[in-house]
Amino acid sequence: MIHQRAELAPDASAAVPAVHLKSFTRATLVYRKRIARTEHARPGDLVAVYADRSEPFAYGIYNPRSELALRILWRGAEYPTQDAWSRRLQDAVSFRHEFLRLPETTAAYRVVHAESDLFSGFVVDRFGPVLSAEVFSLGFYQRASSIMPELARLCGTPHWLVRPAPGFESQEGCQPPEIASDGCPDAVTVTENNVRFRVQFQGSHKTGFFCDQRDNRQALARFCEGRRVLDLCCYTGGFSVYAASQGQASEVTGIDLDAIPLKTAKQNANLNQCRVRFTQADVFAWMRDMIRNGQQYDVVILDPPKLIRARHEIEEGTRRHFALNRLAMQLVSKGGLLLTCSCAGLLSEAEFTRLVFAASWSEPEPDAAEDIKSLYSCGGRSARVFHRSGAAPDHPVIASCPETEYFKAMWLRID
Repeated sequence: MIHQRAELAPDASAAVPAVHLKSFTRATLVYRKRIARTEHARPGDLVAVYADRSEPFAYGIYNPRSELALRILWRGAEYPTQDAWSRRLQDAVSFRHEFLRLPETTAAYRVVHAESDLFSGFVVDRFGPVLSAEVFSLGFYQRASSIMPELARLCGTPHWLVRPAPGFESQEGCQPPEIASDGCPDAVTVTENNVRFRVQFQGSHKTGFFCDQRDNRQALARFCEGRRVLDLCCYTGGFSVYAASQGQASEVTGIDLDAIPLKTAKQNANLNQCRVRFTQADVFAWMRDMIRNGQQYDVVILDPPKLIRARHEIEEGTRRHFALNRLAMQLVSKGGLLLTCSCAGLLSEAEFTRLVFAASWSEPEPDAAEDIKSLYSCGGRSARVFHRSGAAPDHPVIASCPETEYFKAMWLRID
């Protein structure tokens, strides 16, 4: 089977599959059109990478079925051994444990951040006793059963699970099943900055919880005391619960279309003994209704799911970001705060800034009802950025792969 288990370091004395590129590259991600030819390379193989020399300049994972056919993992001519893989895992854990000292404040954090930890197409989050991995690469799915027990040993966690990312079949050419350690629980409860969250693995997005927003959740709480807070695309209620419990907001409303995470969001509010009004609705329609009814909030969080997954989705995804921000701004009271986010790596920070500013000055939709149009300020709204932030530090950015700087957050005061 194409997705059968593979060893981390096959016998180096055997012939090593090879991929020859049309030219040398320093990139981590290599598309199929840049490959000149291959030698004995099968889907998922660890291959030697050649360009214009007689010896390899790198090693990587290859999949001819994917447009992103080669993920470079190792530089140099030396073949990666089992010890080299182990050291790389140890480095990733040490960065979070010894350098960032994350276990002192949270039981939920990223342990392996894909290209930034030199594991292209592979991410792992820790949630208390469970390591939850999401794989984007066939080669790493094949090796996950070898990696996860070793990583669990380094982290001191008894359980682990691995799930293919959304779109895995269309991108990698197969749809393998989820795999997990024996007795792995379906859900756990973790504590983050003294706030408790239920992490439900089955039916959840990505690894089960968004660790990248940890610092932003805590920072937002300081703006919430005595204020009305609206959390759009709230998922399992991260911002909502922080605003109500740590922020002491007077009123918190969370909106999301998906019923399964909303059920978990309600559990999270109960875990922290706080009151949040969660509503299942399409945010576009819901915001238009609130504008029509004259509703406004002191603090608004807009954190949509990934709207751009591939290059052909950039135009449509950008339009959706623009429309969401245009509506959200009308729901911020004068002098209020809008925290707007994008997790689309293909949307640059400059383009995200441009569309957010354009949204503050745009006219309402041509077919909008007159009572909605009347709520739009004639000259737009004055939006001032007073802070920018990104993902939490356990999601580092590496110079060799700019795509790892995927997350953007803008903090605006709306006048």
